[in-house]
This record gives sequence, structure tokens and C-alpha cells, in this order.
Amino acid sequence: MASKLAGTKDETQSPEGRGAFVHHAEAVWSEREPYGPTGFQGVFISYYAALCAAFAAIGGMVFGYDQGVVSVVLVMPQFLSRFTRVSATASGAGFWKGLLTAMIELGALIGALNQGWIADKISRKYSIVVAVIIFTVGSILQTASMDYASLIVGRLIGGVGIGMLSMVAPLYISEISPPEIRGSLLVLEELSIVAGICIAYWITYGTRYMSGEWAWRLPFLLQMVPSTVLGVGILFLPFSPRWLASKGRDDEALQSLGKLRQLPETDQRVQQEWFEIRASDAFHRQTSAIRHPDLQSKSKLNSIKLEIASWTDCFRSGCWRRTHVGIGLMFFQQFVGINALIYYSPTLFETMGLNYSMQLIMSGVLNVTQLVGVSTSIWTIDRFGRRPLLLWGSFFMTISHLIIAVFVGKYNKNWPDHRGPGWASVAFLLFYMLSFGATWGPVPWAMPSEIFPSSLRAKGVALATCSNWLNNFIIGLITPPLVQNTGFGAYTFFAVFCLLSLVWTFFFVPETRGRTLEQMDHVFKDINSEEEEARRRAIEADIIASHHRTLTSGDKEPHV
Repeated sequence: MASKLAGTKDETQSPEGRGAFVHHAEAVWSEREPYGPTGFQGVFISYYAALCAAFAAIGGMVFGYDQGVVSVVLVMPQFLSRFTRVSATASGAGFWKGLLTAMIELGALIGALNQGWIADKISRKYSIVVAVIIFTVGSILQTASMDYASLIVGRLIGGVGIGMLSMVAPLYISEISPPEIRGSLLVLEELSIVAGICIAYWITYGTRYMSGEWAWRLPFLLQMVPSTVLGVGILFLPFSPRWLASKGRDDEALQSLGKLRQLPETDQRVQQEWFEIRASDAFHRQTSAIRHPDLQSKSKLNSIKLEIASWTDCFRSGCWRRTHVGIGLMFFQQFVGINALIYYSPTLFETMGLNYSMQLIMSGVLNVTQLVGVSTSIWTIDRFGRRPLLLWGSFFMTISHLIIAVFVGKYNKNWPDHRGPGWASVAFLLFYMLSFGATWGPVPWAMPSEIFPSSLRAKGVALATCSNWLNNFIIGLITPPLVQNTGFGAYTFFAVFCLLSLVWTFFFVPETRGRTLEQMDHVFKDINSEEEEARRRAIEADIIASHHRTLTSGDKEPHV
């Protein structure tokens, strides 16, 4: 923790007299004693936090499982005989197929938008339980669907649960993780998503050999297994120390932090992080009070107005850069073409001249390739940083899409006579998936949950997640007619957005590797006046002095 924006340090002696706290309001690069090594190696040191993060990431598996199921079910004869509206021979099949896949994204958009205030109100972990219950209701409806309308309703309700989980899981992970390995642990969300895709895909690939409707009903039924495990198990994990601090439960926050760091509560590093959390929360609450002085009285109407005002604060000075980055990352994650390839990979492989059986097999290989790519980011995201991964990922994906577009445009009229270019297209599609998995797969899920201030983190992550689901919804609607009517044009379309993502990242996305959540004010240059800087320093000094007095007198420490 520090007191000047550059160069000099303002050190406050720790209450225990065992060292000095370097104030985080100083420069971003201020010295601080780490909890352990960065990246993958540090995961084994902070194994309890890593296990909690891994368990919370099961929420990602639920989303991924749905994607993997749908990609095979949509071409399954047993499914098409029940839902003839989406069969290839039906009128308007492209639209109805797109609506079926996109309905879960629409539900997820609704779920993510509402999870912000729910997670703030009842805690991160209890909001996960609510999400699991809603998702289970949707899964039951999908499994028991007898017509297209009931299937759509089931997917909409299930989507609400998926959207809530996709928002709160990375939020919880970011708030419990040590800064040295936060990126590696946030990667677990994307790793879980892709693992869910692979598991569901190969389960459904096997059940398609079943003669009856259980060929597609069983995969829908099985998706309730991981969600139930998550809903029950999350009750045994600790609360987020940052959520506890935001509710004035400072002593519980310290206990939770000590448990997560596997260190005594008196450890200097735990104490420093505890002070940082409380100071950041107090600073942003004070800033909200300055911005909205007429809404501070404790009335129901003012609480509602303040809740609405806090959403608008995400777009005001002090936060708009973060909101721009969070929404932009999720926008480009969808428009570089990833879910179009996952949902409609069998159809895309058909455009490359592969037969039906090989289409399904290669779609499964495509998912496994993405899983390999994501696995590498557990090591790279905290070693090399978020920004380099995004830039190189954009470059490699652009090249892949352009080469595929050339091959498809030139040879798609007669693939049997051009097997070489056909398999070359497949190879570059696999290379694209590997590149995405290592870069644009994990980073957009990791960064939004670490860049927002404590008072607006749930709402900021909700906005970013809503961007993901809204754009996912759009992609789900436009991809079938885009592939059907343009062929190579689909790859050209996504290549353009891959290139745009590179340019946007270069100019707008900062590096967050190794910073605490409370240091993001300086990463985004949101402490931009001497008055704000002095106010933050005063808050930090008050918290440390108050803690020192408490240790001396033995009284209960007041909440700042």
C-alpha cells in the first residue's frame, strides 16, 4: 500500500510491528510480499483457494455441456423426427434451428443481468444455489419436451440458470484468488466450459446409436448431474471475503481470507490484503455517497434508486474504461466465430467435403483441440499476461479464417477432386480452435471479474456477461443463414472481426497480470485527481489506525 502515484513510498508500520505496508494507492508496480510464485506453480502453494475455484468453475461445465449436446442433437434423426420444424427439408428450418440454439442465450442474457443484484444481496455462493435450481427446472422441461414450444420454453428457463452461473462463478473465483495466480484460477472457468463441451459431445455421439427418443433425452437429463453437485457442494465453501467486507462483516472477511490463504490471520500479507479490501470498499462507497448525496437515507425507495444509479455509475468517470473493456472483450469473443464453429461444426465440415460420420468425428476432435489450447493458458496467462495472449490470438485466428475462406471459396463446388485443400481447411480450423482456446477463450472470462471496483464488481461483471450472451444470441441466429447462403463468406466475416479485435486490444486493453483487485484503479488510471488520492490515503490510514487501537484496547473494531 502507498501514498504517491509514482516513485516515493509512504510506509505505515504494521500493528504487529513486523514490517511495513506499502499502500496500494501508490504506483501499480509497488513492492508487496507475494503469497507464492506466479502461474501454475503457485496453484500448488495456494491449493485450498485453487480447489474452491475449481469447484465453483463447475458452473462453466453446465454451459459447455449444453453447447456440446446441441451440436450433435441438431443432426440426430431421432431428434428431427420429433421436432420436424428444424429438419433440413422443413420450410424456414434455418430460422427455427437458429432460434432453438439462440433461445438459451436469450435466457442467459436475462439471468446474467439479474444475477448482479442477486449476488450483491444474498452473497456469491447462495446466488449459485438459486441459479442451479432454475437451471434444473429448465433441464427437466427439455428432457420431457414433446413439442417444439415446450422445448423452447425449457431452453429459455435453463438459459436463465446458465447465465446466472456464467456471471457469478468467475466473480467468486476472482474474489477468493491470490493475485499471483488469479489468472490461472480464472482460466478454470473456460477450461470447465470446454470440458463440458467435450464430455457432452462424446456422450451424445454415443447415444445417437440408441433407437428411441432417449438418444437425445438422456443427454439432456445428464446435464443435471454436475449442476446438482455444484448446488450442494458450494454450501460448504467459504464466503467471498470481499463480499463480507462490503456488508460490514470485517472480522468474518479476515477469517475467510486467512482460511483461503492458508495462513494465520495475523500474517502481514493477509493483514495487508484485508486492509486493501476494506479501504477500496470504503473509498468507492464514499465516492458513491458524493455522487448520490440525496439517496443515502435508509428508505426502500432510495435503495431502489441507488441500485439503479449504481448501474449507471458503470458508465461514468471512474469506471467507464473498465466497462468498455469488459463488454468489448465479450463482444469480440463471440464475433471471432467460436460458438458458430461449435454449434454448427458438422454443417461447416460438410462445406469442406467431409461425409456425415467424419463430420461428427472431426467436430469432436475440434472440441478436444480447444481443450488442449485452454489447458496451456493455466500456465501462460499469469506468466506472459492477458494482453500478449489476446494480441497473438487475434493474429493467428485472422490468418486461419482467411486461409479457410480462400479454400472454401475456390474448391467447394467440387471437393471430391480436391481432397488436399479440403483437409488443409480442416487443419487450419483445428489451428484456429487451438489459438482461440489458448487466448480469446480464457482471457475474456478472466478479465471482467478482476477489473471492476468492489462496489460495482457484480454489476460490471453482469454487464460483461450480458454482452457475451447477447452476442452469442446474435451469432446463433445469423450463422445458419450465413453458412447456408454465403459459404466462404462466413469465414471472411469472422476474419474481419478477428482483425478488428487485434486493433481494439492494442489500443484499449491494459495489462492486469500480478495486480491485486484493489490496484485496478491505477491500471485504468481512475484515480485522476490529488483530492481523490488524498481521500483514499486518509481512508487507509484510518483503517490501519483503527485496527491498531483495537489491538491495544481490545474493543471491537468499527466498520469504516
